[in-house]
Amino acid sequence: MTQDTEQEQREQSDHKTRVTVVIALAANLVIAVAKAVGGLFASSPSLLSEAAHSVADSLNEIFLLAAVRRSRRPPDRRHPFGYGKERWFWSLLAAVGIFVMGGCFSFFQAWEALRSHQTVSVPHYVAGLAVLAVALLAEGGSLLRALYQYRRQGGKAGDPAHRTVIAEDSAAVVGVVLAMAGMALHMATGDAAWEAASSFSIGLLLVFVAYRLAGESREQLIGAAVDPERRAAIRRMLDDQPEIDNVAELLTMSLGMDTALVAARVDLVPGLDSEEVETAAERIKKAMAERWSDADHVFLDITEAPPRPGR
Repeated sequence: MTQDTEQEQREQSDHKTRVTVVIALAANLVIAVAKAVGGLFASSPSLLSEAAHSVADSLNEIFLLAAVRRSRRPPDRRHPFGYGKERWFWSLLAAVGIFVMGGCFSFFQAWEALRSHQTVSVPHYVAGLAVLAVALLAEGGSLLRALYQYRRQGGKAGDPAHRTVIAEDSAAVVGVVLAMAGMALHMATGDAAWEAASSFSIGLLLVFVAYRLAGESREQLIGAAVDPERRAAIRRMLDDQPEIDNVAELLTMSLGMDTALVAARVDLVPGLDSEEVETAAERIKKAMAERWSDADHVFLDITEAPPRPGR
C-alpha cells in the first residue's frame, strides 16, 4: 500500500468520524434545549438531569471535533512524532465534562427531588414525557449512525472520538429511559423518591461512562504499548530474520490512531561487515513498515552477537 493511498484512507476515516460527531452534536443541541425547557416547565428533576446530560454531550462533541482536526497536524521540531495523542487528550476532556456537567448535576437533582414537596402537574409531566420520547428517537438515531460506522470498520472502533460518541449515545438512550421511568412513576404514585432514584441512576451511569473513557485516554497518554498480539508478531518477525541472532529487547508505543513507535535491541550473527549490517537494517525496517503501515517510527539498536563457545 502506497503512502498516498494510506493518507487517502486516513482522510476518509476522519471525514466519516467528523460526520458521526456532527450528527451527534446537532442531535444533542436540539435535545438539550428541549429537555431544559421541558424540565423547567414541568419542574422535573429527571428531565433537568437529562438536560445537563445533553449539554455535557454537546460540549464534548466540540472537543472531539477539535481532536480530529488537531491530531492530523504534521510533525514539527517540538513534536517530532506528530500530534496523534491529541485525540486522547480531547477525549479525556470529554470524559471530565461528562463527569462534572452530567454526573454531578444529576446527583444534585436527585438531592433536590428528595427535598422537594411540589405536587405533580399531570399535563406538564405528560409534555415532559413527550419531549423525552422525541429525545429517545433522536439519541437512538445518532447511536445507530455511530454503530453503522463501527460495523463498516469491521467491528474495530479504534478512533477514541468515535468510541466516545458511541459511549455517549448509549448512555443517552439509557438515561432517557431512566428519566421516563422516574417521571412516570412519580406521576402515578405522587412520590418524588422515584425521580430522585432516576436522577441518581443517571448520575451513576454518567460517572461510570466518564471513568471508562478517562481510563482509556490515560493509558494512551502515558504511553501504552501496541496490543500484545501485534507485539508478539513483531517479535516473531525479528526472530525470523537470518541476520538476527537474538532479540534482546523490544519496546513499542502507540503514538496515535495509526502511528506507532517500534524500538528493538538486536544482536546480529557474527561476521557481518558494516555494509551488510546497514543493508540488513534497512531491509528489516522496510519489511516491518510494509507489513504494519502504522509502524512508521522503527529504531534498531544493533550489536554483533559474541562468538559462541566452540567456534
